[in-house]
Amino acid sequence: MEVLHAPWRIKYIDAKKDSKNESTLFATIGQSCNDEENHIIARHRHCYAVLNAYPYNPGHILVVPYRQAVDLVDLSDEELLDLMKLVQCCQRALARVMAPQGTNIGINLGSAAGAGIEEHLHVHIVPRWKGDTNFMPVTGQIHVLSEALTETAAKLRDALAEQIS
Repeated sequence: MEVLHAPWRIKYIDAKKDSKNESTLFATIGQSCNDEENHIIARHRHCYAVLNAYPYNPGHILVVPYRQAVDLVDLSDEELLDLMKLVQCCQRALARVMAPQGTNIGINLGSAAGAGIEEHLHVHIVPRWKGDTNFMPVTGQIHVLSEALTETAAKLRDALAEQIS
């Protein structure tokens, strides 16, 4: 079994967590009007897509329901369908903009499953390339993002807008 090390994420892990703010982080971002500042790349009726501020890889997207829910079973059929449709749109946009060789799509429900913010479910969409883990993060504790979040967000917004047109 291979082990994936992500030492650049220690800043997130070690950061002081205010449980009151933590439970409303995604709600706050979803209610914000400043999509560019928050790196929101798309909004649907029941959910939105945002670039992860602590990505595993460039282009790491989170799709989040506006309504705070802990588990998939807490979502209505309409919310669940909208969530999955936006995941599908984001996957297409990533394919067009970043041409990954693979994609991880997943949901971590509960802290035992790895949920960093377990009070508000979200879907991870992580583009992957062969050899995308190299010596920089493993030995140097440095993660290289080849493009700023704002630039990646702008490209993905354009690709997502084309799907709606």
